[in-house]
Amino acid sequence: MAGGKVFLVGAGPGDSDYLTLRGRNAIASADVLVYDALADERLLSIAPAHCQLLNVGKRGGVPSPSQTAIDAKLVDLCQANQRVVRLKSGDPFIFARSASEIQALNAARCEFEVIPGISSVLAAPLLAGIPLTDPVLSRGFAVFSAHDPDTLDWESLARLETLVFLMGGRNLRTLCDRLIQEGRAPRTPIAIIRWAGRAFQRVWTGTLDDIVAQVAGESLAPSVIVIGEVVSLRSFLQPDRTTSVMVTDPENKRSAPFSETPEPATLTLQPKQPLAGQTILVTRAAGQSSEFLDRLEQAGASAISLPALEIRPPSSWDDLDQAIANLEQFDWLILTSSNAVEFCCDRLLDQGRDLRSLAGLRIAVVGQKTAKSLRSYYLTPDYIPPEFVADALVDHFPDPVEGQRILFPRVETGGRDILVRELSDRGAIVTEVAAYESGCPTAIAPLARAALLSGRADMITFASSKTVRHFAQLVRSTPNLNLESLCDRLTIASIGPQTTIACREELGRCDLEAEQYTIEGLQAAIEKWAARSA
Repeated sequence: MAGGKVFLVGAGPGDSDYLTLRGRNAIASADVLVYDALADERLLSIAPAHCQLLNVGKRGGVPSPSQTAIDAKLVDLCQANQRVVRLKSGDPFIFARSASEIQALNAARCEFEVIPGISSVLAAPLLAGIPLTDPVLSRGFAVFSAHDPDTLDWESLARLETLVFLMGGRNLRTLCDRLIQEGRAPRTPIAIIRWAGRAFQRVWTGTLDDIVAQVAGESLAPSVIVIGEVVSLRSFLQPDRTTSVMVTDPENKRSAPFSETPEPATLTLQPKQPLAGQTILVTRAAGQSSEFLDRLEQAGASAISLPALEIRPPSSWDDLDQAIANLEQFDWLILTSSNAVEFCCDRLLDQGRDLRSLAGLRIAVVGQKTAKSLRSYYLTPDYIPPEFVADALVDHFPDPVEGQRILFPRVETGGRDILVRELSDRGAIVTEVAAYESGCPTAIAPLARAALLSGRADMITFASSKTVRHFAQLVRSTPNLNLESLCDRLTIASIGPQTTIACREELGRCDLEAEQYTIEGLQAAIEKWAARSA
């Protein structure tokens, strides 16, 4: 048997809240995470820092590995003694091609475990207020893939009370026409649930003879289609209008054939959320955006991750290792980001040292977020400048700068040099070492790409100059996207002055800038902008 193990984990229908505890534990201990495009990218933040992330999703028209290549990769990783999580949307045994992967693992004598997930087959109707069974209207239901309608027995399907179709968005007209041709009543209720379980879930309801016209021009992927009289129960099973806790797309103007007056499609919270109706793209690195995404969604926005940074180790650890070996030669350690804190402290521990090695150093950090990261290692910063930018550190340095021996672990390429230059000009002896690298991803995340292509995105946020440049680079390399036209229709939000400069250089303008240069400050600026625009 190979020394590693592969976990085939169901991620559930969308939102990371629907992941099982056993699935979460598997991800939290993974060496490698092999994931589909439909998995909520906030699941990536559960993985440990050393975990390798491999996106093998097949959505969005982006070239992707074949199933045979994925099978072989899982075997190779397991045989290399890795703990591998193969993360699949929904449940691993429902339209997920797990059989091919399991056969390959069995043939190579690789240990594996299958961890169930909540399938969208069950979750999407429930989250739309549609029961799949009912004592009167539905004694059972059947589930099919509509990817290839010609392979289905439509005569038999037309006699079933309740039908659920996955992968049917492109073939919606065929589904409706074939059922009517085989005797199903044209006024049979139908519901389409897109992106079930996400903040931007949208539901259309109608009948077999009018639903195609309703959704003309809409993107229906990924969606679950429910056909049957149980759809009519939705109007009775929605949350009470005055105490609703559900937010759906305000553009959903669906018909209501089963009530005398149209049912409101938008169910709003009381009081109204400040960012309700806004779709906001977040360009922070995968694994670092979850808190900001959560904050925006709690304020009512549909927040979508568009990672424009990949954080990885530097090309060489030599300089940082040498600095760690000679910490007694320094007076100050300056850390300007959470990445610098995590990579520097983790490397210190990897070298067999412990935090007592820093006892002779005073530590200065830029920003409360960096300070929080430092405290997670049980270290308290000696100094935080009043403004959360590196420039303020020079202006407010607590000691005379001349003669101070300063260690500055930082990003390997692309960082600003003003801090080093000004400290050196004032007589400090600054040793720069590469602690991490931040690069550009190879492609735009599928969900974010779909939002850009469809025009659904309202705003894009940037928390660093690099994310601005990388976003521009990603758009220019993506077919059917045009940077100039995107910038014309997107509101552009910046976390601070340097990021704003990059926005103006790369995107032509910046619409709003945080007054306090933090994620909290950026959210406050967005909410203030939304209030003015309302």
